[in-house]
Amino acid sequence: MALGVLGLKCFRMVHPAFRNYLAASIRPVSEVTLKTVHERQHGHRQYVAYPAVSVRHFATKKAKAKGKGQSQTRVNINTALVEDIINLEEVNEDMKSVIEALKDNFNKTLNIRTSPGSLDQIAVVTADGKLALNQISQISMKAPQLILVNMASFPECTAAAIKAIRESGMNLNTEVEGTLIRVPIPQVTREHREMLVTLAKQNTNKAKDSLRKVRTNAMNKPKKSKDTVSEDTIRLIEKQISQMADDTVAELERHLAVKTKELLG
Repeated sequence: MALGVLGLKCFRMVHPAFRNYLAASIRPVSEVTLKTVHERQHGHRQYVAYPAVSVRHFATKKAKAKGKGQSQTRVNINTALVEDIINLEEVNEDMKSVIEALKDNFNKTLNIRTSPGSLDQIAVVTADGKLALNQISQISMKAPQLILVNMASFPECTAAAIKAIRESGMNLNTEVEGTLIRVPIPQVTREHREMLVTLAKQNTNKAKDSLRKVRTNAMNKPKKSKDTVSEDTIRLIEKQISQMADDTVAELERHLAVKTKELLG
């Protein structure tokens, strides 16, 4: 009992900062929190990140090997606390739109059986800019192995439409008769299936490029507030954005895997 009282007295005599560290270090590590501190600094609110204090452990080589590859602690920022710095919900929507665009591309252009709808969104370069093929033509199925593209309404765009169809990446050739474009449907061979898988991978890589642009734009926004926002807060926001981007890449890869399985049969 006497030893306990003596220990408590010694603990109270320790410098407050060190005592706070000791008290924090024995608590379980929790998620990083973000608080808003009102200070009269440049007339703006000051955002400060308060991470939980963790205890450093010196792991053995065996423990390190076991922990290698395990996911890091995820962050989950309350978007309302950082809305003056960046709109994370908007960033999330932009990333989701990349996924939706890829899914739409897969559904419309990468099918084992080419259908008239597969040609609808082929972009045709015209004097008025890029237009979808179905905006300047009538597309119909003439026979199970033949699609007709009637350019009678925009005959001046016939050559551009032919070029767009051939360069669509769908392995399509054309036969022209005046303003009527005949598009024979390729036979479903193993080579054709593998070609579609290659296109799916290319389209997925393009989606990742679009995602990188969204991520870069989002990363630049917090840096513009560096005069009124702490470095810890900026790093926390950047980690959240990177986490969102990683989740989106995983989702893109998942859709690619599903499409690949579908195409190869």
